[in-house]
Amino acid sequence: MAAPIRVLLVDDHALFRSGIKALLQRQKDFEVAGEAADGLEGVKRAKSLRPDVVLLDLNMPGISGHEAVRLIVEELPETRVVMLTVSEDAEDLLEALQAGAQGYLLKNIETGYFISAIRSAAEGEAVMSPQMTAKLMQSVRARPAAASRPPDKERLSPREREILGFLARGASNKEIARGLELAESTVKIHLQSIMKKLNLVSRVQAAVYAVEHGLAGGRDEAG
Repeated sequence: MAAPIRVLLVDDHALFRSGIKALLQRQKDFEVAGEAADGLEGVKRAKSLRPDVVLLDLNMPGISGHEAVRLIVEELPETRVVMLTVSEDAEDLLEALQAGAQGYLLKNIETGYFISAIRSAAEGEAVMSPQMTAKLMQSVRARPAAASRPPDKERLSPREREILGFLARGASNKEIARGLELAESTVKIHLQSIMKKLNLVSRVQAAVYAVEHGLAGGRDEAG
């Protein structure tokens, strides 16, 4: 039997944490590793507990969720951080993803989708409340075209640019593999190479990068 997905809950509302904890404990493949009531405590508990997934509120006393996710991802690159918030602001969303969050879920999310999303995040998939996907793309496209990192883009192979295009459209590893007629293991190797070349920590950051640098079409535009 596979090890349970260990989750750390970080939210300043005790009642909300209790509800999420009870929900996760009803699932056989989850274990609530711990709780924290503010961002700084959440960072400390993440370092000591080393959970698979951190569910992190955005607005809390002390350091913000944005700062907390940066600190957690920097110290624990294997831990997936998912924002769980009431904020539907596109800038909050983009800043969280650029800080290294694996996903962004709204607190009014449907229960079944929430459980599925946490499982996906633990597997390294990007997760997002459906209504936030359009806001992300609109926010990124509204920004001036990024020109600060062209050498990184030029280091990518044509295949890596194709994969970035799929990521920008929210495709899973399985969907990328099917679309490019590759093995999933090959897609994972390409993703690792992309992350290393671009100095990124999550596939969500890679998707944002793809949109910002005009790679969202799914094919190598230079060729």
